[in-house]
Amino acid sequence: MYAVTDPATAEVVETYPTATDSQVVAAVDTAHTAAVWGRSSTVAERAALLRRLGDLHAEHQDELAASIVREMGKPLAEAEGEVGFCTEIYHYYADHAEEFLADEPLDVTSGAGSAVIRRSPVGVLLGIMPWNFPAYQVARFAAPNLAIGNTIVLKHAPQCPATAALLEKLFAEAGFPTGAYVNVYATNEQVADVIADPRVQGVSLTGSERAGSAVAEIAGRHLKKVVLELGGSDPFVVLSTDDLDAVVDSAVAARLDNTGQACNAAKRFVVVESLYEEFVDKFGARLLAGETGAPLSSVAAAENLARQVDAAVAEGATLHSTGRREGAHFPAGVLTGLTTEDTAARQELFGPVAMVFKAADEDDAVRIANDTPYGLGSYVFTTDPAQAARVADRIEAGMVFVNGVGAEGAELPFGGIKRSGFGRELGRPGIEEFVNKKLIRTVA
Repeated sequence: MYAVTDPATAEVVETYPTATDSQVVAAVDTAHTAAVWGRSSTVAERAALLRRLGDLHAEHQDELAASIVREMGKPLAEAEGEVGFCTEIYHYYADHAEEFLADEPLDVTSGAGSAVIRRSPVGVLLGIMPWNFPAYQVARFAAPNLAIGNTIVLKHAPQCPATAALLEKLFAEAGFPTGAYVNVYATNEQVADVIADPRVQGVSLTGSERAGSAVAEIAGRHLKKVVLELGGSDPFVVLSTDDLDAVVDSAVAARLDNTGQACNAAKRFVVVESLYEEFVDKFGARLLAGETGAPLSSVAAAENLARQVDAAVAEGATLHSTGRREGAHFPAGVLTGLTTEDTAARQELFGPVAMVFKAADEDDAVRIANDTPYGLGSYVFTTDPAQAARVADRIEAGMVFVNGVGAEGAELPFGGIKRSGFGRELGRPGIEEFVNKKLIRTVA
């Protein structure tokens, strides 16, 4: 089940044994035992470990990046950037943990005395991670929760076992005690048992809608909190510009991030009528020219995208592309002629294919942008500051980026609404998800 398969050749180059039931139980046992460390250590001590972990990511950047490329085909420069972002995340929480977890005094108006909110760990958490950002997804879950003092059982994607093992090694080298971070090569059935374990206090999953729904159902049955970061079909709304070439460059970057395999990548491009034709011409040419040559994560991923594109064309869309699929390699393309009624318009296309929609005006652009089951991120380009503020307020999404792409940061919360999930990671909100906000009221 856990295997490193070269996406470019479909060759299985390394396999890892799936955990036995006893090994999965032992992983939870170890994490539960380490919860004593989480409750007894100081925030400063845990912050120091996070800083060292960030340093180790920088020191092992080449090794981590090579592992990511080998497992899921990411362009090397992007893999190196992913590892660098991990360093920023671990250092961010090292810098701010004491501030975020400090006692919060409350104004008492119900009588004499004082009151504070004290933030403390809840215990063992289960993390279920995807393949598309093998190191970054772990960092944004692990960093805030280890800062709190929670301990982690981590189930990585089956196609990323080598990166999973390397990350566990770095946590240990950083000085985290045994059990603070435990990697386990579990099956879906074993994961269900871990969620049901009364010692496990919460679950964070980044992945598909289907996986999120299944995990949320099990967690709800056992009264466990979940954070879900699922799919997205983010709109890229172009309303006005005095430099269309720059907007097109941003659009290409937003679509080709991770070869188009990012939940918050721009996927639906909504352009006002006055700019539509010129945008389509320039965007199509630059998107095709901007291909990285990297494969998608697997042959299966490419086959699924091909089915979606073929279905869109069958419904009346026009595909602008000059390449053809070979194994996991999928050519960049632009779909035009779509309406919000088409099936593809309501799906997530995971790969270097963009959908472009013509909007009559601002209201129509907002309508098209919001006519989706997803609500993760979004992008708005306009030269009118008042319009930018107005449209950003009307967009139904967890994140809106105005006149820029690639503007994520460790300090900025990440998450969505609707079928894109719920809860937030990163920033201060990311440390508030799995924490006991204990009231301590002193009357006299």
